This record gives sequence, structure tokens and C-alpha cells, in this order.
Amino acid sequence: MSESAPDVLHAEHYPTSTSVEAFRERIALVQQRIDTACLRYGRAAGDVRLLTVSKTFGIDRIRLAYQAGCRLLGENKVQEAEGKYEALREELPDLEWAVIGHLQSNKAKSVARFASEFHALDKLKTAEALDRRLQIEGRSLDVFVQVNTSGEESKFGLPPDEVHAFVRELPQFSALRVKGLMTLALMDADPERVRPCFVLLRNLRDQLRNDIPHAENIRELSMGMSGDYEVAISEGSTIVRVGQAIFGARATPNNFYWPVSDTATTS
Repeated sequence: MSESAPDVLHAEHYPTSTSVEAFRERIALVQQRIDTACLRYGRAAGDVRLLTVSKTFGIDRIRLAYQAGCRLLGENKVQEAEGKYEALREELPDLEWAVIGHLQSNKAKSVARFASEFHALDKLKTAEALDRRLQIEGRSLDVFVQVNTSGEESKFGLPPDEVHAFVRELPQFSALRVKGLMTLALMDADPERVRPCFVLLRNLRDQLRNDIPHAENIRELSMGMSGDYEVAISEGSTIVRVGQAIFGARATPNNFYWPVSDTATTS
């Protein structure tokens, strides 16, 4: 899967969505590009799930996204996600939340209470804390193991050579349903610099499934954001995390969440 993909977009290309109609148009456009990429790279329609990312955007904008059809939203910061959940859980009881950013183990109680997905598991201490709180809540949680495929020291995620040992330990946490791997690729506008991160994650997923008997359920690849999701799809992504291409350009700088280059891509 190495055919070249469309150029990575820059944040200034993302218009702001301030109405239900605008959200519907943006979602439809992103979904069309996902479907086109699937066709281009020999993927079946429906192979790739769109996870809309609402981080930094307020409750009023989230209501519009909901009216446009969003039922699962991704958030980086637990406190922000929990605040939105509390504000909307009675009004929009079928709106679900995915935590896609780093989690400190002392915040596990919150995530166990409200999240339906967690895309950034990279510590056994966090797995233990989540499992303990989920058992108390009588819930289970879909989780993704985060891998640092770019090699940047300031990014979270396991080094690739530690993933096998980590995954071997996860069956002891029965409330965690390990669905796949997740990565934040190198933040760069050149798709050929971004691509190796996605190739690495796909190969690692395949190796895990071959090497570890209980890893057969590790199928998903959560990779690709607003600027690079078509590249990610070309390399096997099954979940793309898209925010700015739907909500509009974000006021918060990217380094509020992770380090970036001058030509960074964003979720």
C-alpha cells in the first residue's frame, strides 16, 4: 500500500462550521473523501470509520454536530471531555465519547464512568487503574494501544519494540477490550514523510496477530487526522480522527497537544 496520496491539507483550508447545514456538508465531504480513498486503494466501502474530534470546541457547536448526525465525538483532554459529557448527558443521552489523548492513571475513574472508547493506552499502570474502576462501574471499555511511530521523545506512546511485551500483559485486565493500535504520525505536510509511521503501525498490528494467540482481536488501526487521513487509509487505517476538516480551524495551537513542525498536519 504505497501508492501516492493527495497532498496533505493545511489548517487554513478548513472553513468554520456554524450551522447544522455546514456540519452536514463537511461531514459528507470528509466521508466522500474516505470512500474515494477506499476505492482508490482497493479497500471495501465501510472499511474505515470516521471519528469526529470535537476538542476545544464548545457545547453549542457540539449540539450542531449532533444535529448533523454525530453520535461519537473524540476529545484529547479528560477534564474537557468529562465537562462536555456532564453538560449534555441528559439532553443528548445517546451521544458517546472517545478519549483520544494521554491519560494519567488518577483520571481513570472519570474515563471509566463516561467514555466508550480510549485510544491512548500506553502504560500498565493506566490499564490496571482503568480495569479496577470499570469493574466497580460494571462496564467494559474498547481500548487502543498507542504507539510512538515517529520516534519523537516528546510524544506519548510505546516504542514499537515494547508493544509485544505490553500486549502480552493485557489479558489480565478483563474489562478492557483491546481493539487495535493507535498512533500520531509525524506532523509534516509531506505525505511521504508521514507514510512510514502508518506503515510501521500496520506491520506491527500484523506481527502481533501472528505472534500472540490472544491478539487475534487486535484488528483496528486508529491513524490519520484532518491533514493526512487519505495517506493513512492508503496504508490500512480503519479509524480516522478528523476534527478541523469538520468543525473548522482550531484557535488552540497544535503544540497545546503535541509538538509539531512548521508544516504540521492536524486532527
